[in-house]
Amino acid sequence: MKLFHLSDLHLGIKLYNYDLKEDQQHILDQIVSYTKREKPDAILIAGDIYDKAAPAAEAVALLDSFISELLQASPQTAILAIAGNHDSGQRIACFGSILARQNVYMVGLPPQAENEHMATMTLQDEYGSVNFYMLPYVRPATVRAWLCPESETAISHDEAIHALLEREVINGEERNVLLSHQFYVPEDMSAGEVERADNEVFTVGNMDQVWASVLEPFDYVALGHIHKPTLVRGEYCRYCGTPMPYSVSEAGQEKGIVMVELGPKGSTQTRVLPLEPLRKVKVITGTIDEVLLQHCEDYVSLRITGEEGPIGENVRDRLRYAFPFLLDLRVERQYRLEETVEYRVEKRNPMEMCEAFLQDMSEEERRILEGILKEIEMEE
Repeated sequence: MKLFHLSDLHLGIKLYNYDLKEDQQHILDQIVSYTKREKPDAILIAGDIYDKAAPAAEAVALLDSFISELLQASPQTAILAIAGNHDSGQRIACFGSILARQNVYMVGLPPQAENEHMATMTLQDEYGSVNFYMLPYVRPATVRAWLCPESETAISHDEAIHALLEREVINGEERNVLLSHQFYVPEDMSAGEVERADNEVFTVGNMDQVWASVLEPFDYVALGHIHKPTLVRGEYCRYCGTPMPYSVSEAGQEKGIVMVELGPKGSTQTRVLPLEPLRKVKVITGTIDEVLLQHCEDYVSLRITGEEGPIGENVRDRLRYAFPFLLDLRVERQYRLEETVEYRVEKRNPMEMCEAFLQDMSEEERRILEGILKEIEMEE
């Protein structure tokens, strides 16, 4: 059985102030082309379909055309999608029963009551059943009351995910695939060691982390949430990453679709089908003259070095012309050590500094200030 693993489409997102609709359409067209060529049995979209819980009409139209084109390219392909932390679960789940008749399964919410279980669907091939478990982004507060009724305090993301998965009866004799959108941390790493993009949602103290050991029962785990392609428990439990870079911190990353081929139980193979962005995201560093030689029409973050003086408007215009999709411009000057040392060794007593700052003080104000400084000096 052949699967495509995608996640974090973030339809409707902007890069700085640039609308990425054209760039996203370019990527979606490539996914449709791969679908037409490879004819996967299922396409898995592991959350963050939209960038906002209330997406713009253009983003909704983009998803509508994408799903339609996928089904036209490969009518027998099932599409399985879950909500991420950027999505509105209720919106993703809307018309779910109607879409399921078209072989499109949109799951927006985790179980909402004790008598509910994770949404599942099963496909068949020559080796038997493949069971797909779909777990949208879980906020512990929304499931604590019925999932852990004995707990009088808040539960962690780790506790919530463990409790939800442990309720499921997973047939170990069959092949099982999980779609999930959470911050899973490998057992041999700390949360701080997981490389994350600048525009990802961070929690204080990484309170949203979930230990990845809970994913062991599955033959393949299609994860969403981390923007950089990342292996969590080997190549069969991974984040596929975003289909294109959405931040400067993703510059230089290779993006793609993870194609998974499930053979008989215990036999799985993966490879990445590359996705080429319409415009790359680049960080270019150098002096003004060095930078101008690298003019291009990619999204560019400039780092200007050297010891030149301030950058005038004329130079800024030249840079904007050379880089029509300029994201930001940072000046990283190099200063001579002796100048820094000379500045630091200059000493003035507190009264002199106050007089220089306040300038025209009356005799009464000067006496009050001297008294305050003496009190401070005595306290020290």
